[in-house]
Amino acid sequence: MLQMAEHWVSTTAGRHLAGRVKESTGPEVTLRRALHACGLRFRLHRTLARGCTPDLVLPRYRVAVFVDGCFWHGCPEHGRRAPWTGPNSQLWADKMSRNRERDERSTTLAQECGWAVVRIWEHEVTGDVEAAVARVRAAGAGGSTPR
Repeated sequence: MLQMAEHWVSTTAGRHLAGRVKESTGPEVTLRRALHACGLRFRLHRTLARGCTPDLVLPRYRVAVFVDGCFWHGCPEHGRRAPWTGPNSQLWADKMSRNRERDERSTTLAQECGWAVVRIWEHEVTGDVEAAVARVRAAGAGGSTPR
């Protein structure tokens, strides 16, 4: 029987994950530039409620935007499908589950505070940033477009 680690065990397979940034990721910056080019103004990382800090908010339209990384947030197209393996397998499974729960909680909190929420996958921004901008604009016009 495989012994599950109670604490993270450093492995060579996970070395590439060290030092990853949480804010101002490539897809976030790409989306911000495109929104700004369209004349939309926003604020970065504003806390709307305890436990709810979107990547950017458009205060004028009360739109909160979250740009979710495909790996970290469990994208249905690009997220991990295979079971976790290795000494940290249960820790990884738990972490991803907590990430999804936090995403749902953040969305609910923002909506309860009166904000329209747009959650955009990383691949949506890198694949067609104009479509991502259109989703944000639609939410600002009153037509919230959840993923």
